Amino acid sequence: MKKWVSWIICSCAWAAAACSAVRPCRRALSPACKVYGVEPEAGNDGQQSFRSGTIVTIPTPKTIADGAQTQHLGEYTFGVIRRDVDDVLTVSDAQLVQAMRFFAERMKMVVEPTGCLGFAAACEAGLPIAGKRVGVIISGGNVDLRRFGELMAEAVAY
Repeated sequence: MKKWVSWIICSCAWAAAACSAVRPCRRALSPACKVYGVEPEAGNDGQQSFRSGTIVTIPTPKTIADGAQTQHLGEYTFGVIRRDVDDVLTVSDAQLVQAMRFFAERMKMVVEPTGCLGFAAACEAGLPIAGKRVGVIISGGNVDLRRFGELMAEAVAY
């Protein structure tokens, strides 16, 4: 049997769905697999909720990751994250733009800011993932092309 992933990193917006989907495989194939949710620094309601053990409400965050502009987690999502996620990390908008640029330049993909949360964390959060099998969930191309161009013009190359 091939070794399964050691880490799964995904947007908190997708964490509950991802955790629910991979939970049976994780338990059977790699019980030690670490799962991390990621959200923008400006909108860390999930991180605060996860770490405090209760749902935290924040003002609508100002971030380019508009799919993660939540004020609080829902009850179901919070329960799944508490049960199946090892931690919730954050990344800056600048790190999201860098991730978007990487996908555009190297992968020839347009990925929206929220869809880049997991990849940005894998690159920037200082996780000890070197040499590990890491699954990063990338999703969505829902970004206005004019805005995408503006963000790419601001980005510096990796």
